[in-house]
Amino acid sequence: MKTKIMLFGTFDGIHKGHLNLFKQARKLAKEPFLVVLIARDKNVFRIKKKKTIYIEKERMKLVKKCILVDKVILGSVDNYLVNILKEKPAIIALGYDQKVYVKELKKDLKNKKTDIKIVRLKSYKKNIYKNSLLSIS
Repeated sequence: MKTKIMLFGTFDGIHKGHLNLFKQARKLAKEPFLVVLIARDKNVFRIKKKKTIYIEKERMKLVKKCILVDKVILGSVDNYLVNILKEKPAIIALGYDQKVYVKELKKDLKNKKTDIKIVRLKSYKKNIYKNSLLSIS
């Protein structure tokens, strides 16, 4: 049986750092099924205080092209738990720089009586492969 792993992100253009995240997430299980949740444009702007290069549907298409990803979904605008509860992952993989809402996520998952494991992934050449540092995403 495959182990469902969820990974969240903006993925405003796919680069080697993103591919490395997908590979790390897949290594969390013997038989992984990787679900990537694409952040909504509105939420990206609220959190990062800037617009994305690609709109959310374009970002979804980019991630769908990646053979490391089994399923791509669009996040919720106002309730991040909706997709988690619907997908029922065994593991949530968070990027090294995703510090927003981690405590809240753990608390919310505990309140929903889920036993989803949260894993922090490692950075991959973060001084090179960070969208904010790249001139072209």
